[in-house]
Amino acid sequence: MTDVIKKLLIVESPTKAKTIGKYLGSSGKEWKVVATVGHLRDLPKSKMGVDLESFEPDYVVSTDKKKVIKELLKEAGGADLIYLATDPDREGEAIAWHTKWILEDNAAFAKASSSQGKIKRVSFHEVTKEAIEKALKEAGEIDMALVDAQQGRRVLDRVVGYSLSPVLWRKVRRGLSAGRVQSVAVRLICEREKEIKAFKSEKFYKIEVDFGKFKAELIKMDGKRIAVSVKLELFDGDYKYGKTIFDKKAKVNDFVGKLGKDYLVENVVEKERKRSPLPPFTTSKLQQNASRLFGWSGKQTMSVAQKLYEKGLITYHRTDSVSLSSKAINDFREFIGQKYGEEYVAKKVRVFANRSKNAQEAHEAIRPTKASDRSKVEAVGGRESKLYELIWKRAVAIQAAEARMKSTTVDLINKNGLFRANGVRMLFDGFLRITGEKIEDQILPDLKVGDVLESKKVETIESETKAPPRYTDASLVGSLEKQGIGRPSTYAPIIATVQARQYVEKDESRRFIPTNVGIATNDFLVNNFPKILSLPFTAGMEEDLDRVADSKLNWQKMMKKFWSGFDKKVKKVIEKAERVKIETEKIGEKCPDCKKGELVIRVGRFGKFISCDQFPECKHTRQYKELAGFKCPDCGADGVVRKTKRRRRFFGCGNYPKCKWMAWKKPN
Repeated sequence: MTDVIKKLLIVESPTKAKTIGKYLGSSGKEWKVVATVGHLRDLPKSKMGVDLESFEPDYVVSTDKKKVIKELLKEAGGADLIYLATDPDREGEAIAWHTKWILEDNAAFAKASSSQGKIKRVSFHEVTKEAIEKALKEAGEIDMALVDAQQGRRVLDRVVGYSLSPVLWRKVRRGLSAGRVQSVAVRLICEREKEIKAFKSEKFYKIEVDFGKFKAELIKMDGKRIAVSVKLELFDGDYKYGKTIFDKKAKVNDFVGKLGKDYLVENVVEKERKRSPLPPFTTSKLQQNASRLFGWSGKQTMSVAQKLYEKGLITYHRTDSVSLSSKAINDFREFIGQKYGEEYVAKKVRVFANRSKNAQEAHEAIRPTKASDRSKVEAVGGRESKLYELIWKRAVAIQAAEARMKSTTVDLINKNGLFRANGVRMLFDGFLRITGEKIEDQILPDLKVGDVLESKKVETIESETKAPPRYTDASLVGSLEKQGIGRPSTYAPIIATVQARQYVEKDESRRFIPTNVGIATNDFLVNNFPKILSLPFTAGMEEDLDRVADSKLNWQKMMKKFWSGFDKKVKKVIEKAERVKIETEKIGEKCPDCKKGELVIRVGRFGKFISCDQFPECKHTRQYKELAGFKCPDCGADGVVRKTKRRRRFFGCGNYPKCKWMAWKKPN
């Protein structure tokens, strides 16, 4: 007698399927765990795929998923119960819904047995045995509000993209594309570049007195602070920077020249300060920290986090919540007490309130599923270990005691100037022992009011006001989150898309800079579709999608309201807008073919290339080589920057293929 599969559990990832299979004892007798490997059907790529009157999407089965679907139908036909266990977010809910549709639409499956009550939806935020067993007991139905929110976003983005892109082909350059959110991200980068160019840097000076064992800085002159705070209103918010009243070298020299040798201690203040740990990671904060510490893109971070989640090591990594479950809190507190001692456990359970108005309280922050798993992951090494360690420290430290330190402030006076020195001494490291953060003691001499000290030397330190910085992966994600643009699952794809489209690139400091194509495209869209590219409008659409997810708004009504004005605007722009010319960068060489034109740098589908400015009359082109500022260590030719198919930078010889020298790091 052949064994019959009684229960089928469907997930979207093979790794996740493997992990869950171990917990359920999947042997082919009672449980079978299979993966859809992502979406099984989607909108067609060759056309809009949306009825512009009803906004019904025309879904098609992905051609590369036919084999997966065949296997899925085979397994489903022999199952008594089918559990859809895709990720606990809008995208996961949509995958579950599409999977159910495919099963119920299949005649053989429908005929084999009634699907009524046979297909259940289960949801869990960590891939652990306990969480899965609990989810199976609480199995329910697909949340159609979440599905509608995903459909609303998908259709909205498709309608905007497939409407604007043809306009760009006519008015800017063929092959370009636009997107509801990606174009706003490009605008942020373009606006920042304008703000940087408009910024006028100023020199200013600070004064520091060296007493041998410590230094003190001038903070007041004639009873008034010398520090000046300046606020600039930028496109995405205020930018604040500081300077001092000393804006001329002569002015600071005049003040220093009048100072005496002796400094009177006017005030000494000692007090205990406490420092608490930061909240656990949300998606955006994890991406920002991985970018700052490891130089990772958002896409890289989410890829590594996905693997950790699927292996059951961390909770779901797409979240805007800072909540922690009582189970996790108890686990962390118990671990800290056993590992570091009870004095390191926080006296009270520490919780953080969600600031994001759209954060779902049922979701948790990103955390390790079990504190004691740390040693297992450390042994693995590589990127997974690095990211896990980052998540582990941040989450576990929350239930550790505060760090306590003694701070000392000493004020000294000389003539009309007040100078200040600050010292600090660690009393109890608390949570810092878990995070590994080091705070060096800066101990001041034992001083009292009335003491007179003689200076060793007085230094004037020249500084310069800095323009607003270009965006990094981290700061761009931070800006998108602050403006309410996108959601946890969309930050990484947004940034990856604008790079792939050649609208932005990274400078030597790995900061985003717009290309000429990006600038031309952005200027055209801002001039002709100012509403679509405005921050309030884009954030408002995100709020509407959240209302759809909360069953407070019908997504098709939302689309009809949007389309009624947008469609007219598109037609008007096609009819009246003038064509835009993309600025090109000349390289100072005459075209070797036509002898008339000059060679310029253009940006094409596959990156930069050199061509004649007389195109299309002259079709001369050649490969663009970005000089890297060094000579090839093998043959002495200019070193150049190259890129892999996945756009990862490396260095090579400009004389390739005659010389095949290459390296991932720039030589000294």
